[in-house]
Amino acid sequence: MRLVTYTTAPMTSAADRLGAQADGLVYDLAALALHAGVELPADLLSFVRAGAPAREAAALLLAGDPADRPAGAVHRLEDVTLRAPLRPGKIIGVGLNYVEHVEESSRSLDTDKDLPPRPVLFSKPATAVTGPGSPILHNADLTTQLDWECELAVVIGTTAFRVTEEEAYGHIFGYSIVNDISARDQRRSGQWFFSKGQDSYAPFGPAVVTADEVPDPMDLDLELRVNGVTKQKSNTRHMLFPIARLIADVSSGVTLEPGDVIATGSPSGVGAGMVPPEFLVPGDTVEATVEIIGTLANPVVDAR
Repeated sequence: MRLVTYTTAPMTSAADRLGAQADGLVYDLAALALHAGVELPADLLSFVRAGAPAREAAALLLAGDPADRPAGAVHRLEDVTLRAPLRPGKIIGVGLNYVEHVEESSRSLDTDKDLPPRPVLFSKPATAVTGPGSPILHNADLTTQLDWECELAVVIGTTAFRVTEEEAYGHIFGYSIVNDISARDQRRSGQWFFSKGQDSYAPFGPAVVTADEVPDPMDLDLELRVNGVTKQKSNTRHMLFPIARLIADVSSGVTLEPGDVIATGSPSGVGAGMVPPEFLVPGDTVEATVEIIGTLANPVVDAR
């Protein structure tokens, strides 16, 4: 199931709705549920927390007779505005999780040249989240080194604490995309929070694809383009620490809750690693693509 949060265009001030996307259409799950007399959460975070019963109810609604769908319950994709799928309680970033990115970071960002023995973790606040098509804010008073990072996002489905790698996949709801935007010149004494946590620095979406629809998340192509030019191109199989290891490591001391997001790290090809370095400026458009999930596109705008 491909789940989205949307409003009906052009009324972007309308309330967010929970939808399922298929074949160029968006199905309003709340409207379908109301019409069928079925109880279903009205937003994606509540839907995730509701677990398997909500997914099963939604699947039955979508499999129903198309002639029985109420007016206004189905929209063409081009007639809606997609939002960030949900607002996570926690966004956990993973640094230096692709071998080639470790090398380019040691050369351009003064990080250690040796492969990390354990996952390198940092956090982004929920206020950093922005949705598909929404602007990435470039504030020249704070940065002249605004950078990109295309990452597979893991959305947690059930509470995980001290889980093993073998148990990890049982706690995943689905997958999405995070563009880990970074102000490279705002690292403070080696700390990344302000560099990576400013408002709009976590573009997220365009959808959450449930885990059953992703046969092997450790074999997905990733690509990032700036103004149509490819900057990053890799595959999740090149992760240094795979998804199961990340969940086990984080949950060894931090409780992962439904709706939390792990951004699993960036391949090489970031702007800081280019020769000469390249950084985002107002007027740029960034597109992050992950196989099966889709493309997350955002413009860069002047925030001043």
